[in-house]
Amino acid sequence: MTPDPKTDETSGAPGAWTRAGFEARLRGMERFYHIHHPFHIAMNEGGLDRESVRGWVANRFYYQIQIPRKDAAILSNCPDRDIRRIWIQRILDHDGQEGREGNEGGIEAWLRLGEAVGLAREEVVDLRHVLPGVRFAVDAYVHFARTAPWQEAIASSLTELFAPRIHEKRLERWPDLYPWIDEEGYDYFRRRLDEARRDVEHGLAFTLDHFTTRPQQDRVVEILRFKLDILWTMLDAMWMAYVEKRPPYAGCEEGG
Repeated sequence: MTPDPKTDETSGAPGAWTRAGFEARLRGMERFYHIHHPFHIAMNEGGLDRESVRGWVANRFYYQIQIPRKDAAILSNCPDRDIRRIWIQRILDHDGQEGREGNEGGIEAWLRLGEAVGLAREEVVDLRHVLPGVRFAVDAYVHFARTAPWQEAIASSLTELFAPRIHEKRLERWPDLYPWIDEEGYDYFRRRLDEARRDVEHGLAFTLDHFTTRPQQDRVVEILRFKLDILWTMLDAMWMAYVEKRPPYAGCEEGG
């Protein structure tokens, strides 16, 4: 269990966490990360059938294509040129760069993952498999990035603190658990190992530097929990559809 971070106490009121204590508090939020969701646990133990794995890939594609839109929203609200010059790399990582072979971007890599699990490219791109609950959760995240102060929107990205572990587990275990997945499909996870670590370094440093009072730090904890809720809710929808085999509106009569 993560110990409570040390704080400075003033006049009986809780003071700001120390920088190290604030970071420890944020890292302690890993217990809410979606790697602990029953759907993810089953997936990383080989407990999902092909339909479920394909459903996860198709639904996560909606999240992938919204990431650069989320980051563009942060850029549009950010007046700090130095921040923009760093943050724009995230858009290039996902969208890729035209005419630069080998840098097609994370979205293209995810499409290749879709093909590796047996999905046709067009059925991933046209979003036919995206569940309403997944769409709603992802859209809520993009809306937050557009409307919140840009500093808070940056802080919402800190679920990246926990991402390298999840990619490592997939690369380590999936080839044995799901031998029917084409090996080339794992390129996305390999790419994100380095990209996520770089993004964490910048996003975490900014957050620790900018949010220095206790109310500000408490707000960041709320924001990070909101983002964790987004990721968890996406898997709730997928669990119902692919594990419980109860897709949206199952049993509803047509017409009426």
